Amino acid sequence: MPSATPQTRTIAIVGRPNVGKSAIFNRLLRRRLAIVHDEAGVTRDRIVAEAEWGDERFTLIDTGGIGLMDRAREGDEIAAAARVQVEAALDDAAAVILVVDTQAGVMPLDQEVARLLRARARPVLVAANKADHPRHDDAADEFARLGFPVFPVSALHNRGFDDLMEAAIPHLPPPPPAEVLKAPLVVTVAGRPNAGKSSYINRMLNRERLVVSSVPGTTRDSIEVPFTVGSGPQARRYLLVDTAGMRPARRVDTAVEKFSLIRVEEAVRRSDVVVLLFDALQGPTRQDKRIADLVMESRRGCILVVNKWDLAGKMKQDEYREAVRRELPFLDFAPMHFISAKTGGGVEATIESFDRVAAQISMTFTTGVLNRVLHDLFDKKSPPSVKGRRLKLYYATQIGTRPLRLKMFVNDPDLVVPAYRKFLEKRLREKFGLEGAPLVFLFAARERGE
Repeated sequence: MPSATPQTRTIAIVGRPNVGKSAIFNRLLRRRLAIVHDEAGVTRDRIVAEAEWGDERFTLIDTGGIGLMDRAREGDEIAAAARVQVEAALDDAAAVILVVDTQAGVMPLDQEVARLLRARARPVLVAANKADHPRHDDAADEFARLGFPVFPVSALHNRGFDDLMEAAIPHLPPPPPAEVLKAPLVVTVAGRPNAGKSSYINRMLNRERLVVSSVPGTTRDSIEVPFTVGSGPQARRYLLVDTAGMRPARRVDTAVEKFSLIRVEEAVRRSDVVVLLFDALQGPTRQDKRIADLVMESRRGCILVVNKWDLAGKMKQDEYREAVRRELPFLDFAPMHFISAKTGGGVEATIESFDRVAAQISMTFTTGVLNRVLHDLFDKKSPPSVKGRRLKLYYATQIGTRPLRLKMFVNDPDLVVPAYRKFLEKRLREKFGLEGAPLVFLFAARERGE
């Protein structure tokens, strides 16, 4: 039975593979979020982003190409899962843009997608893509037999989108009353291929939001998924980012995979908190250490999640935790959770960690208290002598959050040795908590008379 039109301001982009859905998604979004490539099937999950057109704000969804017809043999696990993702996107959408290729004409799979959309009873507009010149517009008329309004467009040359969106926007429900919403906490889930990142996010959402397959490399894009816990003014809002599994650089052998790795790095750098997820049976590998290095370089909040703990047998968490700390000593400040994305065990506790780490990376130190604590540390343990001179602290102040940044005015920054910097960091963490929060020290010489 057709489902009722949802009361959400959402437009879904659908169509068969390789007709330019992601290029149109990027064009409407006015930024490159989805990977665009000639290889068919690059997009597998549905990609969600907030978009603006004129004065209108709405949610835009890019979907994987529908490459599995009902009458086709369903032997492709990933294609079948991508089809499920398209149907889920249609459940969320108030209007649908069906993308076709004017240069190829009406294909049997275009008709199959149109049949699927008619059964859903959603308002549908056909974006006849690759109409790169006005002389190509007449070729778009052929698609009128699909039964929906047709709009010639060109993602390559940015043609025809004003007319398309002018027809699409009226199908959206009225916007909700204006209210001030805090920006969502951006949580990026990173790790090796097949560690269970998509399964972990699906478990948090209690739905099959992301394509999950035993085939490594199923996720290519960095997928953004809005996630809310609670309701009303007290609701906790997150943007979960599922990333492609990071393989060793020497094994990245296609352009799509190279783009995917770039997206992982971009996602880590713009996140508030990074969940480094790895397989309990494998432990932290060389590739996990590479991801951990990226997290440290980017100064992001961090949580360590050990997945597939239900398969760990008689291993003890305390012993495993110590082993991980030895492998990743520079992340000893990150909380560690043991979970099973398959059964759901331990997953809820990781969500609570998001909020704790978010609070820590946003902490504001009282200047007086900060200076008292630091001077006490200098008194209890003097800095080592360097060529007959010792480091002296005059004054400290906080100059930023996310990451926490402390500026220390001293007699000579060259007298700061790594071991003493580590000592100060460790003791400040003990005093203020700072679980999962990177801490940046900036040492500056105080001018004479300052």
